[in-house]
Amino acid sequence: MTRTLAIALLATFIAAAGAPSAFADAAAGKALFLKTNCNSCHGMAGAGDGPLAAVLNPPPRNFVVGDFKFDANGDGTPGTDADLLLVIKNGAQKYGGNPMMAPNPTLSDDQIKLLISFVRSVKK
Repeated sequence: MTRTLAIALLATFIAAAGAPSAFADAAAGKALFLKTNCNSCHGMAGAGDGPLAAVLNPPPRNFVVGDFKFDANGDGTPGTDADLLLVIKNGAQKYGGNPMMAPNPTLSDDQIKLLISFVRSVKK
């Protein structure tokens, strides 16, 4: 093994050891998703098929499809993590969406980022 390759591998290992994995974030996000009752509408796996979904019009977002329509931060690109953070925090109605997607002002930005990690992880 060359010295350069060994240094690159070591640097990669150190960087990975210091940062949480996307899988860990998604797992923590799923636990929060279930705890905060997001699953009531969006379903256990985020497919928009929760027990309340049948009575909602429009239906809840299906995260498995991963199609997001709101450009909440106005940057011209709908469905970014920043958009999802704003919709989760402020509710969808503020951005022209379903008022049933209520604001979640008690969640911290870090908690919302965990939810976003889970939502992103279920896209097929």
